[in-house]
Amino acid sequence: MAGKKRPSQRMEPSFEAGSRSDSGNDFRLDASERVSGGGRGSKPAKSKARKQAGQRRARSGGLFGLIRFAIYWTLVLGIWGGIGLAGILVYYGARMPSASTWSIPERPPNVKIVSVDGDTIANRGATGGEALSLDAMSPYIPQAVVAIEDRRFYSHFGIDPLGLARAFFNNLTGQPIQGGSTLTQQLAKNLFLSPERTIERKVQEVLLSFWLEQHYTKDQILAMYLNRVFFGSNAYGVEAASRRYFNKSARDANLGEAALLAGLLKAPSRLSPARDPQAAEARAQVVLGVMRDQGLITDSEVASAMSQPPTKAKSFWSGAQYYAADMVMDEVQRLIGEVKQDVVVDTTIDMGLEHKADQTISKILNGEGKKLGATQAALVAIDGTGAIRAMVGGKDYAESQFNRAVKAKRQPGSAFKPFVYATALEQGVTPDSIRNDAPVRIGNWTPENYEQKYRGPVTVATALANSLNTIAAQLVMETGPDNVIKLAHRMGIDSELQSNASIALGTSEVSLTELTSAYAPFMNGGYRATPHIIRRITGADGKVLYENTYDNPPRVISGAIAANMNAMLSRVITEGTGKAARIDGWQAAGKSGTTQSFRDALFVGYTSNLTAGIWFGNDDGTPMKKVTGGGLPAKAWKDFMTAAHKGLSPAPLFGLGNGGPAPLDAAPPQDLPPAQAPQQTTIMDIISGVFPGEREAPPRPGLTPEQTGAVAPLPPASGNFGNFPSPGPMEANGGPVPPADIGPAPGQPRGTRPTTLLDVIMGN
Repeated sequence: MAGKKRPSQRMEPSFEAGSRSDSGNDFRLDASERVSGGGRGSKPAKSKARKQAGQRRARSGGLFGLIRFAIYWTLVLGIWGGIGLAGILVYYGARMPSASTWSIPERPPNVKIVSVDGDTIANRGATGGEALSLDAMSPYIPQAVVAIEDRRFYSHFGIDPLGLARAFFNNLTGQPIQGGSTLTQQLAKNLFLSPERTIERKVQEVLLSFWLEQHYTKDQILAMYLNRVFFGSNAYGVEAASRRYFNKSARDANLGEAALLAGLLKAPSRLSPARDPQAAEARAQVVLGVMRDQGLITDSEVASAMSQPPTKAKSFWSGAQYYAADMVMDEVQRLIGEVKQDVVVDTTIDMGLEHKADQTISKILNGEGKKLGATQAALVAIDGTGAIRAMVGGKDYAESQFNRAVKAKRQPGSAFKPFVYATALEQGVTPDSIRNDAPVRIGNWTPENYEQKYRGPVTVATALANSLNTIAAQLVMETGPDNVIKLAHRMGIDSELQSNASIALGTSEVSLTELTSAYAPFMNGGYRATPHIIRRITGADGKVLYENTYDNPPRVISGAIAANMNAMLSRVITEGTGKAARIDGWQAAGKSGTTQSFRDALFVGYTSNLTAGIWFGNDDGTPMKKVTGGGLPAKAWKDFMTAAHKGLSPAPLFGLGNGGPAPLDAAPPQDLPPAQAPQQTTIMDIISGVFPGEREAPPRPGLTPEQTGAVAPLPPASGNFGNFPSPGPMEANGGPVPPADIGPAPGQPRGTRPTTLLDVIMGN
């Protein structure tokens, strides 16, 4: 290796400190830099390296590390939460019946009650209204409900995650509490679940919402919701609520009314217009604002809706037609039993007449009635077939639902006299027969005329026109109380009647409806007019469940009797106690009635078109201020009948069209037994010398023109008719309490009664 120069001196490594060279080229390894196969000194080195690396990473990416950390644990918690939620759903879902058995519960049956013109009178049933399709109801209603209750209704799948999140956030931050339930969830709760707030119920609500969304369209779900949800004041469904608050169908609801209905859903009872009209109106304005914000309506539509006067609903259903609806419901159950399906009831009510009747009663009660101490009234109008055309059961249905036209029974007073006179005509008396208007005693009863005056000999027709009590009492004893009762029952009085002398003056209690219907045979020529309010009942499928059969009524009095009664009762209006009931252009007949101490006042009358009865009084029996049947009731009768006959062509009463009434000796129809005179001989017969079969005698001279006619021998100034059943309650002095127009109230002075020979003989 020539040519290559070697170092002249070999350098050896040295471990002595003093021998370390100061040269920068010196190369040394410390313990941390040595490679060792298994020495313990390697671990601290690795640990230190990792720590330094972590510090470098923290310094360079701390924010991103925190984000990665949050995402990681969010995913972990989400997974476990999902597993837990699935477990809860499975657990509570397993406790529910199989989904294959789920079905929509039947909506409670509704009874739709309609008038003769097809107008809805009322809806009755658990819901209070019929079900309407979305197309049938006002379009504003579904728009308003969706806008305020579930704006994403048409896009979610039964639950609204965004809505739930919003509700959770608002409730968490102390903002106004909101619910996160969708309309589908609310429907599920209303259809299937109880109102309790538990985890189980909420889970079931969600599962049922999924099921509803799978089996029904959005429109079907919305329609079911609107027809079943509670709107306050016992109204379920939009139809019931609309009629309850606006007295109109939901088909006709305007924008403002739709907004009010939608606003009620938040708190139906608290926001009900019947309870708090201001709160209901304020909530409706919130709904209108939401609809505007969602582009459903314009600013001008909002302004127009807000300009409407606030809705002021009464605390209960209001209107006289609801008295008729109550009567219908009583009859429906009697005719077809329990209602298990939706039915439509066609009634005989004419809503035009119904409104006129309601207005008439309200006007009189709020005017003269208030001054004269009358706080209640009732009216019923019936045609010749017995069909009830109008009914008012009281002053205000919202205040009292008791139907005074049907359920209240009171003494009719002199309004019962026509049945006494009709019985007398059947037994041979004629309108021109003469009876003596003078004091008369029947047992312990001494009936007196209202004016305490006596006219002497008068015709029977004159006695009825002027409501002379003494003549009615004589006639009832001539004919026999039992015969009067039989005729009254035949003509339509269904109540039990007491067989005594005072029946002549209306001591037995009857309802206004049956009394009015019993007058109808006079109007229609002698046929029974059974009062009825239902024409037909049909099911939801159109099947007829009931149809009345009053088109072939039985004859109850002869045509001749009816015609002569019309002639006599027409004089009540033209010249007697019912002058205030006279109707311009129409023949009319009727009779007034007043009970003791002016507690009750009635007028029942008819034209050839309609029969109507009206009562005034007080529920507690408080006397009115000298109100008689010829006063307020007759005036109200005239007002109602004038309105009811407006636009109709006048027609005469039966038997009074051409030549007056038919003769009473005309042969009676085959289905009516001929009238026979009573066979018994009374004390009056013996005294007057008139026996059965010999009642009529030649005319007596010296009578006034109004007393002429076929004259019977006059009874004595006073007569005693023997021991008949007691005529009624007794006064303190032993006499009966006068039931009708027979003089002053108890305790008031009476006129001096003349003492007759018969009184002396009898020891009276």
